[in-house]
Amino acid sequence: MYTNDKNRIAILGSTGSIGTQALQVVRENPDTFEVEVLTAGRNADLLIKQAIEFKPNCVVIGGDDLYEKVFDALDPHGVKVYSGNEAILSVVQMDSINTVLTAMVGYAGLQPTISAIKAGKNIALANKETLVVAGELITKLAQEYGVNIYPVDSEHSAIFQCLVGEFHNPIEKIILTASGGPFRGKDRAFLAKATKEMALKHPNWDMGAKITIDSASLMNKGLEVIEAKWLFNLTMDQIDVVVHPQSIIHSLVQFEDSSIKAQLGLPDMRVPIQFALGYPKRLPARFPRFSFLDYPNLTFEQPDKETFRNLELAYDALYKGGNKPCVLNAANEVAVQLFLEDKIGFLEMSDLIEMCMDEMPLIEYPTLEDYVNTDAETRIKAFEKVKVFS
Repeated sequence: MYTNDKNRIAILGSTGSIGTQALQVVRENPDTFEVEVLTAGRNADLLIKQAIEFKPNCVVIGGDDLYEKVFDALDPHGVKVYSGNEAILSVVQMDSINTVLTAMVGYAGLQPTISAIKAGKNIALANKETLVVAGELITKLAQEYGVNIYPVDSEHSAIFQCLVGEFHNPIEKIILTASGGPFRGKDRAFLAKATKEMALKHPNWDMGAKITIDSASLMNKGLEVIEAKWLFNLTMDQIDVVVHPQSIIHSLVQFEDSSIKAQLGLPDMRVPIQFALGYPKRLPARFPRFSFLDYPNLTFEQPDKETFRNLELAYDALYKGGNKPCVLNAANEVAVQLFLEDKIGFLEMSDLIEMCMDEMPLIEYPTLEDYVNTDAETRIKAFEKVKVFS
């Protein structure tokens, strides 16, 4: 076993938005963190560059066809190279790893997270879909294997930070804040003509395409509602959403004495990443500082669930339970893909998701196999249903 005091990290999805910012945190804290594993989908060039700088034990490239390219580049540097999804499931179990940062996008993060939990690794969770798809299973496994799950989403990190020192005090409710995305205040007539270029222009956050589209449709907030239920052991009635366009208050907790705690700061994902990786310490950082004088007005409004129907669909999935959140997630991933490919319109994403939610059968107590099958069957149904819009 390794005995040094550094937090030795596997970063799953190191070439994406969260992964690259996590490596910035590691770069700034070389005495605290050490990279053991990096994985990427198909961005071989950036993975190679990262591996040469951070010298991990090994890397995994998702595409088998890219293995030779990555191997040839990294073998001279003594970095082991593997390829394919099965390799990811294996490397997260390495004895040298303390923490696995799951920054893969979408359903793809589920199986690696399960594998890491079963190997006793603490999880820094940036992949909200893992808890959306299989929240009950994941939380049970974490308890069984004595694993901590530290949230990386800015909203859930805010809740977690507000709860430090309060874990013995019951939560009355939490309030997740939403920026409203690029289409805040727009009506359905406007959204019917919205293009992907318009949807990808988030006003406050720099994120990957999938999450940015989810933010524009409010599905991102819907997924966060489901994630919060499992992270903090809440009921649906204990989770509220408010639109806060400035993205300064990242979320709030209300306690039974009516007191509310909020976590504030400039929109910068490095803050929750560093908090999750460094917990329980707050590590010094040179991140930009928030000033109230720069933001004299912090405003709040109700989300428009009638126009942005995805948020209501997420609450509906949470209410029905079982495999319905898995259906929601799979249908949404297909819908976003089709929208980005200009095959359906912005509002048609919600229509497609609702069709899948209505037609996929409910499994009240799903197993892992049920989740896998539900995901696959929902994707097939979603691609079949897209013909309705053509």
